[in-house]
Amino acid sequence: MRRAALALVAAIAAAGCASIAPSARIESPDPSLRECATWFRDLDARIDAAGVRDGQDARIAGFPYLRASRFLASFGEEARGDDAKLRALTERMRALDLQARRAEIANLGAPEDSLDRAKECGARLESADLTDAGARARLLGASTVADDYSTTLRGFGLYALTKIPFTSGVRRYQAEVRASYAAPLRVPEGGSLLALVPPRGAPLARSEVAAILRRSAENPLRVPEPGPAALEELFRTYAPIFELEVTGDYDRPGALGWAGASGSPAVDPSRPVVYRLAAWTRDGEASLLQLVYVLWFPQRPPQSEGDLLSGTLDGVVWRVTLAPDGEPLVYDTIHPCGCYHLFFPTPRAVPRPAPDGEPEWMLAPEALPRVADGERVRVRVATKTHYVARVARVAPDGGPWAGAAYALAPYDELRSLPLPGGGRRSMFSPQGLVPGTERAERYYFWPMGICSAGAMRQWGREPTAFVGRRHFDTADLMEQRFSLRPR
Repeated sequence: MRRAALALVAAIAAAGCASIAPSARIESPDPSLRECATWFRDLDARIDAAGVRDGQDARIAGFPYLRASRFLASFGEEARGDDAKLRALTERMRALDLQARRAEIANLGAPEDSLDRAKECGARLESADLTDAGARARLLGASTVADDYSTTLRGFGLYALTKIPFTSGVRRYQAEVRASYAAPLRVPEGGSLLALVPPRGAPLARSEVAAILRRSAENPLRVPEPGPAALEELFRTYAPIFELEVTGDYDRPGALGWAGASGSPAVDPSRPVVYRLAAWTRDGEASLLQLVYVLWFPQRPPQSEGDLLSGTLDGVVWRVTLAPDGEPLVYDTIHPCGCYHLFFPTPRAVPRPAPDGEPEWMLAPEALPRVADGERVRVRVATKTHYVARVARVAPDGGPWAGAAYALAPYDELRSLPLPGGGRRSMFSPQGLVPGTERAERYYFWPMGICSAGAMRQWGREPTAFVGRRHFDTADLMEQRFSLRPR
């Protein structure tokens, strides 16, 4: 059974690596366009042959200089009849491609000027495509992001039937979570608490945050996009305090890298690092900035013999959704496997009722009061499982919070890390998985359509429900689940 399931998953993963159609400009009468399209085609062939494709954002068939996130793909219909929005959208999709190309080119070991060539050729092809009505229509039609669920796996796994016991399991898990939040917290026997606190420095006042968000949203798509310096200040302002239950080295987080000559993924606990990235969610016509913080642990140790959930690496993903005035609306969290999605709404986010037949609609075991200017949130992380066990506000005390300071590092670093013996490699496979972090649960959970359930995953590749289809970066996820009061 296990061998057959693995063979099926491998076949489907290989199918996901199928090449994307090259640009139609490869047959253009314009030699500069033809040359650029050919250059992209040849580069992509080398990237795929070397297995260094970056899987974070979706490539767009026929437009090798563009990639789409779920958030950007949600603007397709709005951009269809608005030239300014279309140009703004393609500029952002080209920026996503350049981010991915930077990692792919570094991991490939391609010449240093390759990224400059990608910028030049991308701009040239974009200009030609945006002045071509047919190309514009094809671009908008192709600017979609497939989900990370396999209909084929669900078919072989008789999903319509097997989801029934899975639904019961989901409801048992939810009841256990609610019960754990109702019980008092205790320090684990033989363990201790370790506080990791944000980098030193005064947080921005809410008025300053509101001004940053307002100014940075002055673009055709009305998306708040603070510049690098301002964004760094925002990350520092809303960074949580992590209160960790420690009973062993598996509870000590740190920087991701490689161990040994084989380059297996490993965590260096001597360097407390939290990786950060910006994201966005839709609320009607408005877009809200989200700040994402990712903490990595060396492993999830086995709780018992044959523990299906244990394995190399584990982590906590913590996300803050901001109102335009800078006040947090909703906090939510998953593990990098996409598992254990919990919501922590404030009074400005009123939960919507779950539709019938949606057992994993929203698990909100605890709500937070409105978080005042200068307050932070403390996130309690359980030993071994690394479940988020509780959240609480922490009032400012006029000085630094007690604990060891962690560094904030760009999540993009994980897309190209130096190897011990030279060269570079992404922490993630082309399918968006961290090789070597497979869990035994994949042998049993594959009928739900998730390839390698339990393995650590890249941002943008995190399915968060076994029953139904949902991703952590679904563009309107917050709007679906809450009536937001952003102002």
